[in-house]
Amino acid sequence: MDRTGQIAVIFVSQRTGADVGYAEAAEAMDRLAAEQPGYRGVDAVRGADGLGITISWWADEAAAIAWREHPAHAAIRARGRDAWYERYAVAVGAITRSYEWERA
Repeated sequence: MDRTGQIAVIFVSQRTGADVGYAEAAEAMDRLAAEQPGYRGVDAVRGADGLGITISWWADEAAAIAWREHPAHAAIRARGRDAWYERYAVAVGAITRSYEWERA
């Protein structure tokens, strides 16, 4: 999939050992994000050590900002800081080139 022109929101996080409610909240946020105007997808991985990288893809900067400001998303971020994350970092960038390869 060509991501050229999209906005990538890169979320790198280190989880705590607390899992109470995390899976449900993550699923709810995935569903809610997918309903937002300008949503283009998400890619995520998490290692056994709790380190995770999630990239959400947006049509433009306005869509990415609207997602950040969504009240339910803001509430889950606060809950994450309280319970689920040791630390996290967010980077946002415009994709100027995109390509992929797949073994046939």
